[in-house]
Parts: sequence; C-alpha cells; structure tokens
Amino acid sequence: MLAMALTAVDSTIVSTAVPQIVGSLGGFPIFSWLFSGYLLAATVTLPVYGKLSDTFGRKPVLIAGSVLFLLGSALCALAWNMESLIAFRVVQGLGGGAIQGTVQTLAADLYPLKERPKIQAKLSTVWATSAVAGPAIGGLIASYADWRWIFLINLPIGAVALWLIVRHLHEPARETLARGRVDWPGALAVFACGGVLLTALVQGGVAWGWLSAPSLALFATGLALVGAVVLIERRAAEPIIPGWVWRRRTIAAVNLALGALGLLMVAPTVFLPTYAQSVLGLAPIAAGFVLSVMILSWPVTAALSQHVYRRIGFRNTAAVGISAAAVILLAFPLLPYPGAAWQPALIMLLLGAALGLFQLPLIVGVQSTVGWAERGTATASILFCRQIGQTLGAALFGAVANGVLSARLGGSGSLDSVARVLDDPGSVADPERLRRAVDTAVDAVYVGAGCAAVLALLVLLFVAPRRFPVLQEPQEPQEPEQPEQPEQPRQPGPEPDRLSPTRQKPDGAP
Repeated sequence: MLAMALTAVDSTIVSTAVPQIVGSLGGFPIFSWLFSGYLLAATVTLPVYGKLSDTFGRKPVLIAGSVLFLLGSALCALAWNMESLIAFRVVQGLGGGAIQGTVQTLAADLYPLKERPKIQAKLSTVWATSAVAGPAIGGLIASYADWRWIFLINLPIGAVALWLIVRHLHEPARETLARGRVDWPGALAVFACGGVLLTALVQGGVAWGWLSAPSLALFATGLALVGAVVLIERRAAEPIIPGWVWRRRTIAAVNLALGALGLLMVAPTVFLPTYAQSVLGLAPIAAGFVLSVMILSWPVTAALSQHVYRRIGFRNTAAVGISAAAVILLAFPLLPYPGAAWQPALIMLLLGAALGLFQLPLIVGVQSTVGWAERGTATASILFCRQIGQTLGAALFGAVANGVLSARLGGSGSLDSVARVLDDPGSVADPERLRRAVDTAVDAVYVGAGCAAVLALLVLLFVAPRRFPVLQEPQEPQEPEQPEQPEQPRQPGPEPDRLSPTRQKPDGAP
C-alpha cells in the first residue's frame, strides 16, 4: 500500500505546484509533458513488467520499480530546467509502471479468492486518500516550501516501503519451471509502438492539429510499429504480449470492458472540475471535493461486491454495476442550470458506487482464471487497456467538448481557454453565454461517457462467458501450464472432468 501510494499521489500532488515549477524553471509551452511523459512511460511498460514478473517473480520487479521511481524523484528535485524535469519524470514513470501492475498481481498471489475483495478495497482506499490528500499536501508545499520538496517527500515514504517489501514480502513457494529467454526485442518494440501512438493521442489537437503533418506522421509510424510488434511477438518463444491474452474470451472481454471504463472515467476526472468552477462558480478546493466523493464510495461497494458475485457471478455483477453507471452518466445532462454543488456531488457518489461494483469483480475474476505463471501478464494487460482507454478518451472527449463550444460560440475555441476567461468575468462582455456553453459541452461529454458504459455492457453480455472459468485453489500446477492454448467456449453438455488438474468451479466460489 505504501508503494502504491507513491504512484497514486504523484499526479495530484504535482499538478498543484505547476505555477511554482513554471515560475522557477520556465518552459510553459511544454509543461504539460510533466504529466504526459510520466503517463506514457508508466503505460507502455505495463506489459513488459507483467511478463518480467511472471518470469522472475513479483518481488524483484517491485523492488526494481520502486528504486527506479525513487531515483526519478531524486533527479526531479535536482532538475535545472523544464526539459530535464520532464526527462526525470519519464524515469519516474518507468518505475511507476512496475509498481502499479505488480502490486495488483500480488494481491491475487497472496490472498485466496474469498479474501481478494477485501485487499483490493484496501488498495482502493490508497487512491481515495491520495485524491484528497495529494492536492492538500501539494498546496502546502507549494505555498510554504520549495516545489522540489514535492519530489523529495517520496524518498522517506519509498524507503519505508522498500524496507517492508525486502524484509516482510515472502512470495508463496512455486514449482520451479524452466525460464525462457526474455523477449527484449518484443519489449523494445512494444515500448516504441506504445510511446508513438500515445504521443499522437496525447498531443493531437493540443500541440498540433489532428490532420497536421506531425500527427499523421506519428500515426503512420505507430501503425508500422504495430505490424513490427505482431511479427516479433509471433516468432518469440516467450512473447511480452502473448496471443492467449486476446484468444481467451474472458481476458479479451475484460480488456475491452476496462478499456471502456478508462474512456468514461475521463468525463468526471478531466471535465467535472472545469464544470464545477466555471458553471457552479466553486473554488478549486470545493471543485475537487465534488470529484473526490466518487472515490469515497468506490472502495465501499468494491469491498461488498464479493457478496454479490458469489451469488450471481463475476460477469453479472459487473453488468449490474456498469448498467447503473450508464444511467447515472446519462442523468448528468438533466441537472438544472446552474444548479447547486450537492447535485453533481450526488451524481459522483452514485457513480463511484456503481463503478466499484463493476471494476473489482472483473479484475478478481480474470486473476482467478489464470495460474501464477500467467497472472502478471493477464493483470498487466487489463491495466494497460484501461490506461489506453483513458488516453483515447481524453483525446476523443476533448474534441467533442471543443466542437460543442465552437458551435455554441461561433468560430474556434477550447474548453481550457473559455474556463480561463471565466476566471476573470470582467474581461468578457457576456460571461453567462460562456457558462452555458461550458455546461452544454460538459453535458455532451457525459453523454459520450454514458455511451462508453453501454459499450462496456454490450461487451460483457455478448463477448464475456456467462461463467468465468475459475481455477481450483490452491493453484499449484500439477503439469506445466499451456499458456498458448486458447480458451474454448463452453458447450452445452456434461460438466468438465472433475478430476482434471485445472478443474473449474463456479465463478466466485471460495
């Protein structure tokens, strides 16, 4: 939990100090790469670290990732200009990717199925606490100390986390299997492909137009690298992204569903604070509270979800959660204008409860369908798809919001520019018109998020199997795993052989 706190608090604590950082180092035109660089590095390395943890064990990967994150933090505190700070943030992201995926995998390794919802809920409280504490700590440091302490504060926390991991983390004994060679060409290809495509999505429509030469060149390069990744991975003995990740219906369906979750999460996390400040007239701290109530209800329903999926299964529990989320998201445009702060806060509270019921059963379900030797790769794949969905959602919904603003105001405009104008009402002749335009733009984004929730529901209903093929516990394989065998759809007829070494139980059964 301490290691995860390093990555959970990172973005919120850094965002509060951006004005001080820019004032000290300059580089305002490129400061957004403080976040984009970290996101790119953390996202594209997830599959690599997942495979490495399956090959060498979780503990070495977690220790290496934590050390890399702390090294990046120390270097960030020593940065002399914006370019160097961005480079060191990338180093932080390289460590953050290892921490995110490995901690989630360890939750399944160390706890049996019936206890996983509790530990996952505890891990969710780390994110909830970070969402509230990060801006407060960052604001205090930015106001009363040098901004460099925002990165230095990671060092004592990380040191304690490392000591606890080295001293007390004992992985369960596993059967020693022959280790194949690490697919380093595949790892490099995945890193390059993901970096190029994510850069195109993050910077498209921001640093350059979608149809500009840089954007088209990046997308063309990314597609070429996709082909290279496919060729390299098909020939590799132990590929970084093995084909079974997409051939098995359960994992493929959860990948798509959590990709849609990342897509819809952009609406509250990116656009709600602007709505709260520009339309409702709230201060930044109050606007952050409207968003944070979602993260308060999320862990509660996540912890309680086990009582639901033990009765109706992983897929049906997630379907109930995402159905409720779709209704809640589509209800947002029905809020009165301008309305009171408690109204969107109530929407976010209900949304967090619905998404807690959706996400955790899918993560626990996938981790319960694979053995130890495949769990790191499977966990990394679903986290990777969620991050990709979030990046795609930021680009897609940003274009939607800006298009609505341009239609309402005439000419061109962006949500960020309108929000800055509304901070100084005296600088515009008709601030009420601008507020209504922002309200309409954010409503359109929430409708798009509701459509993403419906998409996730359709994936669960028509792609995911009705019952997840949960492996018997303990999951010590009696025979070598066959990871390349695709999951076969369940056919009507007699139950599988109950003496099979990988015999199945109804999903959710302890």
